[in-house]
Amino acid sequence: MRIHHIPGTDLAISDIGLGTMTFGEQTDKASAHAQLDYAREQGITLFDMAEMYPVPGRAETQGATEEIVGSWLARQPRDQVVIATKVAGPSRGFTWIRGGPLALDAANINAAIDASLKRLRTDYVDLYQIHWPGRPLPLFGATQYDPRTTGDEHAAIDRTLDALGALVRAGKVRYIGLSNETPWGVMQFLRAAERLNLPRVATIQNAYNLLNRNFESGLAEICHREQLGLLAYSPLAFGLLTGKYLAPSDPEARLNRFPQFGERYQKAAIRPALEAYAHIAETFGLPLAALALAFVRSRFFTASTLIGARTLAQLKDDLAYAAIVLSPEILAAVEEIHLRSPNPAP
Repeated sequence: MRIHHIPGTDLAISDIGLGTMTFGEQTDKASAHAQLDYAREQGITLFDMAEMYPVPGRAETQGATEEIVGSWLARQPRDQVVIATKVAGPSRGFTWIRGGPLALDAANINAAIDASLKRLRTDYVDLYQIHWPGRPLPLFGATQYDPRTTGDEHAAIDRTLDALGALVRAGKVRYIGLSNETPWGVMQFLRAAERLNLPRVATIQNAYNLLNRNFESGLAEICHREQLGLLAYSPLAFGLLTGKYLAPSDPEARLNRFPQFGERYQKAAIRPALEAYAHIAETFGLPLAALALAFVRSRFFTASTLIGARTLAQLKDDLAYAAIVLSPEILAAVEEIHLRSPNPAP
């Protein structure tokens, strides 16, 4: 496990982080605590969650993930872990979260952080992220941007950043980050921070894996030039990149249990690419999950690879796989597949 600092911060994060969105749905409290304990034993310092978790979002379970992590956090040395959580943006049908927030404004952000802090049993979070942009965008499997949906986006970003800055000044938040954001959005937040003398975003948490490398097209350069770090989520593409869905699989596996995620992860172009990556892994004597996780961890812009698991056994395997270093020959084979089948699961 490598520990490093996000540029411009004193956040000492592990280059593998633990994602927690299964906690409270597919993973019960005792199993979640076992994962959290094991992650700390292995040197993980970064733990990521969100106010809307667990996934899939529903009123009956909303906030359960933070509550489970909070009951574990209460017995940890607080200054030795980095707690990251997220505020939900304008409602994607989550009417049970503050009545379905219509804006990322001060009222919504203040209500969200106070509720998260209470569930987490802490006075502050180390990294507070906007879960998805406040403006209408094609997200989570959608791809077509519609210019007819735009509004006064610059003013909205200014208001959001001002509200986040107030949380930093109040000591409730140490640093801020973005998630599921575009190159334009990241640059607007950076410009607003400079123009208004407000906190600068330190990280961006977007999906990144062998089946979705869209991050490389514009955001990778921004990470390099603006010194931001990617917290790469879904490095196994909802488990697709373990290979388990290439044959009849466990009915408790996420895509079997929750078929509503098919829009993003069951597109026609995915299976041929998945089979090609599986062939590469087999050729070089690797599990497919090892190829996938080690690839994400190897990228220059990846500050931390967020691994989420349903069981402790899965977590143990994933941590071992992520530590593998891929040879130039393997990386060249990966690029050949990517050029033939780029980004089938955006």
